[in-house]
Amino acid sequence: MTVQFKKNDQKQMNKWLSGNKRYTCLFRATRDGCNATTFHTLCDNKGPTVTIIYNTNNSIYGGYTSLSWTSVGNWTDDGKAFLFRLYQNGNWKPVQLPVKESSQSIYDNSGYGPTFGTNHDLSSFTSTVAWNGTYFDLNGYVNPGGAYSANGETSDSITSGSKQAKNIEVYLVEDKLGNEPLEEPWRKTSKWNRKYFEELKERVDRYKPLKELNVPQARILLVGQVGAGKTSFFNTINSVFRGYITRQACSGNAEHSLTTVYRMYQIRNSVSGKPLNLRLHDTRGLEADQGMDAHGMCYLLDGNLPDRFQFNPSAPVTPDITGFVSTPQFADKIHCVVFVIDGSTVDVMPEKVIEKMKGFQIHMNQRGIPQIVLLTKIDKVCEATSEDLSQVFFSPVVQETVDRVSQILGLPRSNILPIKNYESEIELQDNVNILTLLTLQQILNSADDYMFNYLDQIEDSKLQQLNIRE
Repeated sequence: MTVQFKKNDQKQMNKWLSGNKRYTCLFRATRDGCNATTFHTLCDNKGPTVTIIYNTNNSIYGGYTSLSWTSVGNWTDDGKAFLFRLYQNGNWKPVQLPVKESSQSIYDNSGYGPTFGTNHDLSSFTSTVAWNGTYFDLNGYVNPGGAYSANGETSDSITSGSKQAKNIEVYLVEDKLGNEPLEEPWRKTSKWNRKYFEELKERVDRYKPLKELNVPQARILLVGQVGAGKTSFFNTINSVFRGYITRQACSGNAEHSLTTVYRMYQIRNSVSGKPLNLRLHDTRGLEADQGMDAHGMCYLLDGNLPDRFQFNPSAPVTPDITGFVSTPQFADKIHCVVFVIDGSTVDVMPEKVIEKMKGFQIHMNQRGIPQIVLLTKIDKVCEATSEDLSQVFFSPVVQETVDRVSQILGLPRSNILPIKNYESEIELQDNVNILTLLTLQQILNSADDYMFNYLDQIEDSKLQQLNIRE
């Protein structure tokens, strides 16, 4: 068994400590010598530490204190201290033993190595213990149940009957800064490379809605605040499949929405020119006092409005408009709604815009239409992501923003998708393409879910009719 504080072990420690921590090795017996004076020289006045003992029976155990070692020569009171085991005989069996008598949680004496509790709950060593070439024959004790809760554990269950240590390490425990990358991604994907990009692209290119419903294209409605990047998202997808940066749709930054016409955009394969089996519907940007109202949104969802319908901010949408589709088919309706939100301005979103979105959600939920959120401009949310977009799912800042939007709109976190649109670039970038395709794949999955539910309704209705006839 490898003697090291592994990433998986650190994740367990993070759970016990309820935080994302950084671990820095201050003392290592095989490197520094198993000597109490050396331990205190290297570890005193440093801050919270975790002591880890690796014994010859492949058990790993130790103790945590939130206080600094100081060589005070007496007991110290630490209500946050605990003992633990990570492995027993090489098997992963984590257990935590919390302190119950905090006044005697740590014995901080310059002649002792790391020592926890009364009756030697965990006493690593005293003075100096020599290395025999294979292990340290420790002169301390492990006897949980004094100042620490035993939780049914014994000396043997913790140590597997061995006081011989391959190593002893003491790690400084610090909070990671908010923008430090996580050890593990908060959303897992395959490895980002050219092969993965081609796989994702082919998957979207070959996408087809349910054939039982005779729906030629999944219809995706883009709804969002002015300047969030709705139209840029279409341009970005279009660029991925065209093979170069396109600006087919008018986008940019303006006080009011640049989108004044309801557009149903096609995405075409650059090789064949054939449209993909999906269509993006772009709407006027949401504003606090202008833009789409609830009635207009219902007409959009139900497929009543024609392509290139001219929005009029001062006049509501009615069935009297030219080209109004009075009897839309299921293929004309919206199959998934995508809210587009500027990730860099989540905390200052106008309350009226949020209220509009929530109002629209009521009508979407009544129709069972799934909702996804595009969290745009994440390169402005997190500097590390700006430098390397492939780090997006390692970013705690992006993760926190996803959590925040999830709370605002009441949607599952899995429905909140961070994205970076092409804006100033003049050449395609693999990482932007991969994240775009990952996002589009999730949107299409949601559209499929809606279609499956609709198909179930049809089949249930037919079954009921048959039952009535019989």
